[in-house]
Amino acid sequence: MKFSKNRPVKIVQLGAGGTGGHIAPHLYRLLYSLDRPVRYIICDGDVVEEKNLVRQNFTPADLGENKAQVLAERYSAVFGMETEYVPDFVETEDRLTELLTPQRWNAGLYYNGRYITEMVILLGAVDNNKSRQLCHTVFKQARELIYIDSGNGEYTGQVVCGVRRGGKTYYPPIGTVYPDVLEETDKFPTELSCAEASVSAPQSMAANITAATAVVDMVYNILAVGESTVRKITFSTNTVNVRPEIQKSKRRRTAA
Repeated sequence: MKFSKNRPVKIVQLGAGGTGGHIAPHLYRLLYSLDRPVRYIICDGDVVEEKNLVRQNFTPADLGENKAQVLAERYSAVFGMETEYVPDFVETEDRLTELLTPQRWNAGLYYNGRYITEMVILLGAVDNNKSRQLCHTVFKQARELIYIDSGNGEYTGQVVCGVRRGGKTYYPPIGTVYPDVLEETDKFPTELSCAEASVSAPQSMAANITAATAVVDMVYNILAVGESTVRKITFSTNTVNVRPEIQKSKRRRTAA
């Protein structure tokens, strides 16, 4: 699938922890290199705890600070880009839809003076399916949206890229590829008790970094290359194996 290489871009990232924290530095560098207007918004209501220092992209100096704020301020300062972050969990359709609403730009340099709306990319780096269900619902309602979701366990994981254009789904999202994600078995972070919040599924730094790298690869192909054929990536850090699923192009029938 082809994508514009000069259209303004808006990226909204949900989650700044295990995978999201490793996405941020590389995505900031990519956006810095692009010759086009870009906005990058990181959303997370969690704060840095000592247990996060083992596998997440934080230092002891960050303890007690909001994760989204730490990443946004750190890398926007490094690359001289404007800081945007939301220090809250996004848990309603209205809030997520508001964040994803594209801005209109006077893109005279690129489109001969015409106004053009942003290309919007939603990055899901969350650790619960309730948030994925929210993203799935908003994706299905969107006229145009790129939704890249990452998820992993201790040694394995997957990244799925969903694409909608003109109100039609061209690449299916995570909830369609893995229907069990849509089962009502999970809670939003703010709905968890203290005991529930203290228990998390085992993950590893290697799996988080591999998932983050796959996400950045997909975004790079969309924005810098202007074309992406990968709909899904599965990986195992045990076997050091990454397997992409390629969108097959439809063959045109020739007249007899």
